[in-house]
Amino acid sequence: MSYRLPPLNALRAFEAAARHLSFKNAAVELSVTPTAISHQIKLLEAFLGHALFRRLTRALELTPQGGIMLPKVREGLACFALAVESAQQRVNTGKLIVVLPPFIATRWLVPRLKKFAQTQPALNLQIIRSLKAIDGDDSIYSTLLGQVDPREEDSLVVIRFGTGVYPGYQVDRLFGSDYLAVCSPKLLEVGPPLRTPDDVRHHVRLHDDAIASEHVGLGWSDWFKLAGISGVDEAAGPHFSDSGLVYAAALDGLGVALASKPLVASALAQGRLVAPFDLVVAHSFAYYLVVPEATATRPEVQAFRTWLLEEARAQEPRAAPHRL
Repeated sequence: MSYRLPPLNALRAFEAAARHLSFKNAAVELSVTPTAISHQIKLLEAFLGHALFRRLTRALELTPQGGIMLPKVREGLACFALAVESAQQRVNTGKLIVVLPPFIATRWLVPRLKKFAQTQPALNLQIIRSLKAIDGDDSIYSTLLGQVDPREEDSLVVIRFGTGVYPGYQVDRLFGSDYLAVCSPKLLEVGPPLRTPDDVRHHVRLHDDAIASEHVGLGWSDWFKLAGISGVDEAAGPHFSDSGLVYAAALDGLGVALASKPLVASALAQGRLVAPFDLVVAHSFAYYLVVPEATATRPEVQAFRTWLLEEARAQEPRAAPHRL
């Protein structure tokens, strides 16, 4: 079969420029000048007979034709890279890098890693905690996965807290993020009663500013609103810049915290924390495993994905929570 294709460099320039929506950033990634990127895009547009970008005053956006073309070009380049890699009979001497938000790393993944390590004793695993694994103002392409080069020996995967909409990547939903009020059993023994949600007004409330700063967490103002409670100083109480500090403060009996149920499930099961109320609120965000398609078939990535999905299967709540 004969293929009528434009130059590969033009396709690479288009994919990088479309991912960054910037000729300048694409040029940095491909180690060429912005002029060279612009030239390659013009060659490709001439080959196709229509524009792929709209050049605005301070921005760049895809035309409808460019938007249709991008996913297939990205898929094709990933296939090219994988074919070359397979032909070279790659022997993995690199490592599997797992990037994820700090609290899920500490409270959920690390306590389970022993089981995975036992099944993959030869795998070189690196765990990186990062708030960039939380959806915020930056896109996924400008933070972590946009830097992946399929020619590298190391494999990168991200456990991401967000919407789950990451075009061009293999995405698996792990579990949702149901929030509930938790505290130490010590607090029930020495403090005012916690029989109804309204009783929380009489207790110290612990605030997790790490997630709130990313505009994705559920705060006490949301919880009181859903509980139908008013007349409370919602911001009162100590604020922490790290979710692990909130967890430690709750364990020590300092006050009541809002916590993602899957991430405190073991502490609840062991009785180190208690949930005084049935009020459970589901956030629109969930935890997802996000993998570059170009490296998704690597054995170490497939092994981690299979194990992780099995571990996550039991995390979804059985009862339908109130929706935020």
